[in-house]
Amino acid sequence: MFDYGTLREIWWLLLGVLLIGFALTDGYDLGVGAILRLLGRDDVERRMVIEAIEPNWEGNQVWFILGGGAIFAAWPALYAASFSGFYFALLLVLLALILRPVGFVFRNKLPNPAWRNTWDWALTIAGAVPALVFGVAFGNLFLGAPFQFSDDMRVSYDGGLFDLFHPFAVLAGVVSLAMLVMHGASFAAMRVEDPVGARARRIARVAAMVTATAFAAAGVWLVSLDGQVVTSVIDPLAASNPLYKHVSVQAGAWLNNYSTHPWILVAPVLAAVGLLGVLTLPSRGFALVASGVSVASIILTAGFSLFPFLLPSSSHPAHGLTVWDASSSALTLQIMLLATAVLLPIVLAYTTWAFRVMRGQVTRQHVVESEDLY
Repeated sequence: MFDYGTLREIWWLLLGVLLIGFALTDGYDLGVGAILRLLGRDDVERRMVIEAIEPNWEGNQVWFILGGGAIFAAWPALYAASFSGFYFALLLVLLALILRPVGFVFRNKLPNPAWRNTWDWALTIAGAVPALVFGVAFGNLFLGAPFQFSDDMRVSYDGGLFDLFHPFAVLAGVVSLAMLVMHGASFAAMRVEDPVGARARRIARVAAMVTATAFAAAGVWLVSLDGQVVTSVIDPLAASNPLYKHVSVQAGAWLNNYSTHPWILVAPVLAAVGLLGVLTLPSRGFALVASGVSVASIILTAGFSLFPFLLPSSSHPAHGLTVWDASSSALTLQIMLLATAVLLPIVLAYTTWAFRVMRGQVTRQHVVESEDLY
């Protein structure tokens, strides 16, 4: 089997795969929800938009659950520090995610316009809030979280909810929200007939421009933003303990990996190519593929920039969590890898099958006829 250091790297990659899987699948659900009221000008058009995402949204959330489970089992110290430090932000996300299925179920229970309008706003909030907060959380990874460990590895956190909304973190939130709106609008452009589809295509292009601008601005900001560098010798095979290292804080350090490993520049380049594809490709199907490429590449860019850090500490930099000192035991990682080798292809196969079964455009005629039957 793999040695301990390799297992840690594999699980870092798998965590990235799960995050990308969530962004590509449930991310378009969130993006569509966030612009529901822009896409649909009347009740029938909004029902068309909802029907485009309703069959798959619940299955797409499997990626979110898998990501949380992977953090809990593979990176317990990260789970403890992040879920404690970002508690209120996570609670806000969960409340929004709970609001979404309630909105899907109750929106069409009554034909009253005020009733349906209220639930349309609920679905909009349930899409926009998680998309924004996820980005804010990612932005705080670059800023570092104010936590520390005691000698017996008890974590304490010194921040609050509003401390998370640093201007750079808000900018990262704008990247996330615009990125998922772009992805959701690209999906709606392909799945919903015109004029809703054409409207979605225009929104996707605007969101792509906003994403490109905010993404570039975040990159420029990183040049002067304080980053962290592990200055002590790293032993990939050592037992996990974040207290046994030295970390220095240097301006622009989050960009160091791109000079030492130039090949990772492929991530931001692909992000730019994908955004350009959303703006220029005439085919709505290819535009959705380009959107997916840009979403995955933006997440990869953030991961490559932070490596080997998982969660830096702003108050006690030496206590920050890295790939090498925050993982579970080698045996745990091996057993989880075997389980993942069996279960992940099943999830991928089911997701592919579900999308294939639910393919095709949602039409106004279909929605009207369904309403009459109801």
